[in-house]
Amino acid sequence: MSIEIKVPELPESIADAVIVSWYKKQGELIKQGENLVDLETDKVVLEVPAVKSGMIEKIFFSEGSIVTAGQVLALLDENAEMSAEIGVESLSSSVAEKQASAENAVEDTESDVAISPSARKMMHEHGISVAMVKGSGKHGRILKEDIQAFVNNKNKPIETNKFKDEDKVNITTDKSRLLSIKTTSVGQRIEKRVPMTRLRARIAERLLQAQQNAAILTTFNEVNMKPVMDLRAKHKEKFEKEYGAKLGFMSFFVKASLEALKKYPAVNASIDGGDIVYHGYYDIGVAVSGASGLVVPVIRNAEEMNMAEIELSIVDYAIKARENKLSLEEITGGTFTISNGGVFGSMLSTPILNPPQSAILGMHTIKERAMVVDGEIVVLPVMYLALSYDHRIIDGREAVQFLVTIKDMLEDPSRMLLGI
Repeated sequence: MSIEIKVPELPESIADAVIVSWYKKQGELIKQGENLVDLETDKVVLEVPAVKSGMIEKIFFSEGSIVTAGQVLALLDENAEMSAEIGVESLSSSVAEKQASAENAVEDTESDVAISPSARKMMHEHGISVAMVKGSGKHGRILKEDIQAFVNNKNKPIETNKFKDEDKVNITTDKSRLLSIKTTSVGQRIEKRVPMTRLRARIAERLLQAQQNAAILTTFNEVNMKPVMDLRAKHKEKFEKEYGAKLGFMSFFVKASLEALKKYPAVNASIDGGDIVYHGYYDIGVAVSGASGLVVPVIRNAEEMNMAEIELSIVDYAIKARENKLSLEEITGGTFTISNGGVFGSMLSTPILNPPQSAILGMHTIKERAMVVDGEIVVLPVMYLALSYDHRIIDGREAVQFLVTIKDMLEDPSRMLLGI
């Protein structure tokens, strides 16, 4: 019996998805729960697992195709036998016939050359003829390793001493994107044209929207990080032993931001048409660098969490972002965002709003600087803070006082415990 594998339901804000990678081919076996295909939306990459174990009977769309919710991606034959050992396929006679017919389709210009079955299968998959490969086996027998070496050499990029490592273009490894890459060469001047991923295109669209639809201003301040660093150094070992998470700086900034947001609710608000929506909850977005670009997972109801819960949430999101495992729910919404450019060495920047939010806090790298304390010049670890805000809803006085509140909380962390 054939089972339809369909595109899962997509949120209202997402109309379609692009097929990024198929992990199985027609005629191959798959186990229940194993990922069959990756779908890239405007926000995340979705995995579509097999609902049953069986054989992939038919695939309806190629990589790079645009699909919508409910469309049938593939047919699965659940009656096909699954091998007891992972990686070994036990095919029925009908499947074997299909495979034999596919193998016979390989152009064999030298019928007297022996070819191992696994090598013949790879030759068919990559469109390689016998004349293109030299066998390394006994009596010139072509082995799987020979085909793999040929494929690796074929896909190896052309190098030129005019193209330095730091000038190389970082291209995605998605097969659908590689097929679209156009390389032009004028003399020794090389250009590569790579289509934007759906996520990158969506990021560009939202950033442009933020610039066009909001009156963005940025205010700056500096904070002495020594009190936080001393507190962190004193308790980090006990904290990690107790909660299984390292005590980082981000949880301090989340806690300080929560206290400031409570005092200045306009910073936690958003504009909806002609209305200002004041949110009675605090969903804090934390910008992290993912495999496909910048993403902002949301710590929901952060005001109800302690430092350990915040740290564990951040670590979990960072891992998921690197592995493209974030769900749509985890990156949707948010009332305020914190971005840490300091991890990349940024000294100062003007972060851009994450619509429809009205403000974003930018953290930066910590550097030792000369500061005047009680009339004396001392060297202290200092971080510059930046608050970008929508001037349509937040007045300059509120923005400055909001940032000063964060500064005060960080320079005297005990205030966060006392709520003063």
